Amino acid sequence: MRSLLTLSFALSLLFGQAQEVTHVANPLDYVNTLMGTQSVHLLSNGNTYPAIARPWGMNFWSAQTGKMGDGWMYTYTADKIRGFKQTHQPSPWMNDYGQFSIMPATGKRTFDENERASWFSHKAEVAQPHYYSVYLADHDVTAEITPTERAARFRFTFPKTDSAYVVIDAFDKGSYVKVIPGENKIIGYTTRNSGGVPENFRNYFVMVFDRPFANVGTFADSVLADGRLEIQANHVGAIVGFSISHRGEQVQAKVASSFISHEQAELNLREIGDKDFESLKQEGADQWNLELGKVKVEGGTIDQVRTFYSCLYRTILFPRMFYEYDANGKVVHYSPYNGQVLPGYLFTDTGFWDTFRALFPFLNLVYPEVNQQMQEGLANAYKEGGWLPEWASPGYRNIMVGNNSASVVADAYIKGLRGYDIEKLYEALLKGANNAGPITAVGRAGAEYYTTLGYVPYDVKINENAARTLEYAYDDFAIYQLAKALGRPADEIALYRERSFNYKKLFDKETGLMRGKNKDGNFQSPFNPFKWGDAFTEGNSWHYSWSVFQDVEGLAQLMGGHDAFVQKLDSVFSLPPIFDHSYYRFTIHEIREMQIANMGQYAHGNQPIQHMTYLYNYAGAPWKAQHWVRETMDRMYLPTPDGYCGDEDNGQTSAWYVFSALGFYPVTPATDEYVLGTPLFKKATIQLADGKTIEIQAPNNGKENRYIQSAKFNGQDYNKNYVKHSELVNGAVLRFDMTDTPNKNRGTKPTDFPFSLSLEE
Repeated sequence: MRSLLTLSFALSLLFGQAQEVTHVANPLDYVNTLMGTQSVHLLSNGNTYPAIARPWGMNFWSAQTGKMGDGWMYTYTADKIRGFKQTHQPSPWMNDYGQFSIMPATGKRTFDENERASWFSHKAEVAQPHYYSVYLADHDVTAEITPTERAARFRFTFPKTDSAYVVIDAFDKGSYVKVIPGENKIIGYTTRNSGGVPENFRNYFVMVFDRPFANVGTFADSVLADGRLEIQANHVGAIVGFSISHRGEQVQAKVASSFISHEQAELNLREIGDKDFESLKQEGADQWNLELGKVKVEGGTIDQVRTFYSCLYRTILFPRMFYEYDANGKVVHYSPYNGQVLPGYLFTDTGFWDTFRALFPFLNLVYPEVNQQMQEGLANAYKEGGWLPEWASPGYRNIMVGNNSASVVADAYIKGLRGYDIEKLYEALLKGANNAGPITAVGRAGAEYYTTLGYVPYDVKINENAARTLEYAYDDFAIYQLAKALGRPADEIALYRERSFNYKKLFDKETGLMRGKNKDGNFQSPFNPFKWGDAFTEGNSWHYSWSVFQDVEGLAQLMGGHDAFVQKLDSVFSLPPIFDHSYYRFTIHEIREMQIANMGQYAHGNQPIQHMTYLYNYAGAPWKAQHWVRETMDRMYLPTPDGYCGDEDNGQTSAWYVFSALGFYPVTPATDEYVLGTPLFKKATIQLADGKTIEIQAPNNGKENRYIQSAKFNGQDYNKNYVKHSELVNGAVLRFDMTDTPNKNRGTKPTDFPFSLSLEE
């Protein structure tokens, strides 16, 4: 028996060692684009789709399992594919714009999305960032896609048949299609969108096949007309047939689109040129490996590495390019803010309420040259629309709260980005900070109250008022930081510093939590800290009370000091996951995701509380941050279709994981600091833009060894609970000695704590 146990133990050790990844040659190999696709309206495990794209590409593609117009375009549990859609969808809740689809088929010609749909299996599906392949069983066709930033190549492998065809569906709400048989070409446009566009919005497309059409026809509102080459109506499409003489014969197509014109769409085909399918596929793989390879990890399990690079893939998809190159190679864009074609960069499909927290800070650290272009794009958006967007898809969208463009702009400049019109952006921040916009999600709803009372009242018919107040106070801090960096007048600097403390106006000493306050200065009543929505946004008071990014020390003192603050943090995990959903009148998916996670009131599936685990560092209990950060990484993320614990919003939830796996997190964007957590891997290397590197070493890291026993920064003993961006980007080596037992002495002195405005010199 003893020998059997010894053998079993030895085999387990060998198995465990085999599962550890010691070197990542091609990060692309570890990406699972299906992570998060097993989602439904009432329970999100990510709400993602397998985006076939280049990093930050203007156009994505995806297999389409959902019906036309359904935001859930691809769900893992579906069994049929209706087409392959060009998509610009940032999330199912925002839905899509500028979409059209392509579907190869055999047999009876049909335009109907249900009739043309085919059974498929994930066993016969290859889903990668740069390449997608699937077998369409009902048609005996294999479809393959490989994209560029604005174009894509399709390859369809048919059976022997004289009834092979390809459907081009330009969708409803107004579309146009024209078949040009002499050039094996189809052009068209789609106008379908979900808002945020001017009247003249169109997505123009062109596709060129590599062989002549055997027959052609066009549809208008489901009625087929053989031989008709051109049609404009509510819902149009084209169908082109091919005669396939032997099994395995292939039909290929080059596709591109433009928001500017058909002529520009033709120009965008230059991204493909004469490159064949395999060459283009390899080019895509190389580009993804280049961008993903800027962060190399080793010494983790295969699942950890897969989760890391799947999250990193999501982190460099959004915001997407919304610019093109004209005939002279100049950068131009169609403006969703005024409908004109103008010079310069523009990016879109991001909500700052989500992404100011970690996504944009991550770009500033690892991809600053890309965010430099994004900042130029923000300046263009302001010039063209009169306001900075807070949620852009592609133009202004009236959703979510806050004025967090202030954070996105300030953090970039403070982290050293230059080469764009920062003065124009600062002008935009001041306008947004002091005025209500034309829609409630632009500027600041309730600005007239906030600038006079210091908060947005509960009883003036402005919803989610406490959340707005807390975020406005942080956004004022971001403006304060930028104003100092730009050398603005002293009274202006002082104003935004003073307004940064407005969070105190909503702190209720009786409950020790943030609470809505009426115009007369009295707190709203009755008060239920477990009530979602109402004064808060997609959360309750237990979630939003920690949204004092700029002054955690000040918050801790309001709560009774460091010990009481730590106890309050502990309560989040020890409380039962009870909730009051009466504001929404049903249990929204964010509530359900918190309830089933078995982490008390900690709702990691939504953004407001994602930084909370790091706050122990501000009160002398960093080992508790290490425990809960690792616990969240281990339990809430997997490289599987149900691998997220809520919406993966445009890279934010993924960026939390990527930062946390590296061992630090930007609790307070617009400062120079990252707060330490616990590294996940034995080694990670960040390749910076100037060739320098940041190396994070934790050689004795492991499943149980989640606690930092000691640390060194560039060879020197290091006891602080934070690291500085300005020091990291000079090239740095962070070394952690990890253990399975909390070190309750390291990082416990006030001098070890991260930045808080109350402690500012």
